[in-house]
Amino acid sequence: MLTQINNSCFYIKGHVNIGYITKNGKGLLIDSGLDKGAAKKILKILKENQLPLHYGIITHGHVDHYGGAKYLKNEMEIELYSTKIESSFVQNPVLEPIYLWNGAMPIKELRNKFLEGEDTDIFGFLSEGIQRIGPFTFDVLPLPGHSYGQIGILIDDILFAADSYFGVDILNKHKVPFIVDAKATIESLEKINNLNCQGALPGHGDFETDFISTIQANKECHENILAFLFSCLEKEGMGVFMEELQTMFFQQYELSPANIGSWLLYRTSFTAYISTLIEEGLVSISIKDYKLWLQKNNNIEPRST
Repeated sequence: MLTQINNSCFYIKGHVNIGYITKNGKGLLIDSGLDKGAAKKILKILKENQLPLHYGIITHGHVDHYGGAKYLKNEMEIELYSTKIESSFVQNPVLEPIYLWNGAMPIKELRNKFLEGEDTDIFGFLSEGIQRIGPFTFDVLPLPGHSYGQIGILIDDILFAADSYFGVDILNKHKVPFIVDAKATIESLEKINNLNCQGALPGHGDFETDFISTIQANKECHENILAFLFSCLEKEGMGVFMEELQTMFFQQYELSPANIGSWLLYRTSFTAYISTLIEEGLVSISIKDYKLWLQKNNNIEPRST
């Protein structure tokens, strides 16, 4: 179903929210859904509402946000835009299974449509600041953390926020959001918190005009996970193997991944939190008995929030 936000901005709510803006007889899509099926639904909805489509922006290179792009490009000959780093994943989808599999060529179980979409050419690159595509002028906001070069699009006073944050129901359901950088994730949330706009739409969750409490819930989620991991290292005193701490993490948040891909996604988030603790000087990492060893640094406490 197509929902109108203001005179120019709309969205299609689904497993992934799809943004849509129309102006001067032109149409701009923000993200494209998981696959060909999702793309067909998008085109059907636009056709039913007699709305045009000429351009598309991919906010980040996760398949649920770019998987339908190739079909849309083939059917409508739309121009696709993204950031340089995220376009690498859109044009070379095997990169996500590769990084999940520690950089080695991934096993067949990871070569599925939920982790690896169809490769799609990008027409042009977007960078931070005011950009223009056709009749559309918008502000590109770097919102890294969930992915390396994720962007949000601020247009006509509406923020299309991608996966920089999640609706509270989504957050409660998954408990541990997927991230690649905990520090950047929190900084992106703080950036959104300071924005003055009419409303915001996350990639997963509801459009809200008053989104501050949702942003705060996301921030607290990440800060609580960091605090939990740090407290585990405090209790261990002399240190713990990274694999053992990961097990504590899975148990604490009752994570029961259904397949290897899901397990690897959670592991990536876990590693992102550990990386932040290491980079902030709170934790040291070394090798012990052929395995990674983590230890709290003495006389250093986490920053108060």
